[in-house]
Amino acid sequence: MHPIIAAIVAIVDRMGYAGIAAAMFLESSFFPFPSELVLPPAGYLASQGTMSLWVVVLLGTIGSLLGAGFNYWISLVLGRPLILKFGRYVGLTPRAYGKAEDFFRRHGEISTFVGRLIPGLRQYISLPAGLARMSIPRFTLFTGLGAGIWASVLTLLGYFIGNNQGLLQRSLHKITLYTGVGVVVLVAGYIIWYKLRKTSSPKTDSTDR
Repeated sequence: MHPIIAAIVAIVDRMGYAGIAAAMFLESSFFPFPSELVLPPAGYLASQGTMSLWVVVLLGTIGSLLGAGFNYWISLVLGRPLILKFGRYVGLTPRAYGKAEDFFRRHGEISTFVGRLIPGLRQYISLPAGLARMSIPRFTLFTGLGAGIWASVLTLLGYFIGNNQGLLQRSLHKITLYTGVGVVVLVAGYIIWYKLRKTSSPKTDSTDR
C-alpha cells in the first residue's frame, strides 16, 4: 500500500485543489485512502498562504460527499438484489434484512452523521444508507455535516500545528479519542430523545381524538 499512497500523495501535490477533492473522493468510496495524508498538509500550506483554508475545507467536504454518494449509488443499484438473492446463504433472510432496513429508515440520519465521524466506518456508512434507500436530500445533508466537521478538524490541525509529524500524530490520537466520547454522548442523547418522543406519541394521539 505504501507505494500506492506515496504515488497518490504526489499526484495530489501536483493537482492542488483538484487533487484534494479527488483524494477525499477516494477516501470516502471504494479505496480507503487516509484523509490524514491530505488535509493536514493542505492546512499547513494554507497557513503559509499557498492555499485558502476555507477552500481546502470546502473541497475536502465536497470530495467526501461525492465519494459517499458513489458508494450510496453502488449499494442502491447492486446491493439490494445481491443481498436478497444470496443473503440466505450467510444467514441473512429477507425478514432479517427487512428489519435492518426498517431500522436504518427510522434512524438513518443519526447513523449517517455519527458514522462519518468514526475512523474505519466513514467509508462504509453510505452502503447501508443505499440499501435502505435513504432519502437523497437527508443522506446529503447528514453526510455533508459529518464530512464537513471531519474535514475542518484535519485541515485546522495542519493549519495550527504545521509540519510537525510527531505532534500531529499525538493530536490526531487525542481528537479521535474526544470524537469517540462525543459520539457516545450524542448517541445516548439521541436514544433518550427518541424514547421520550415515542412515549409521548400515544398521549398526543389520544388528546387529538
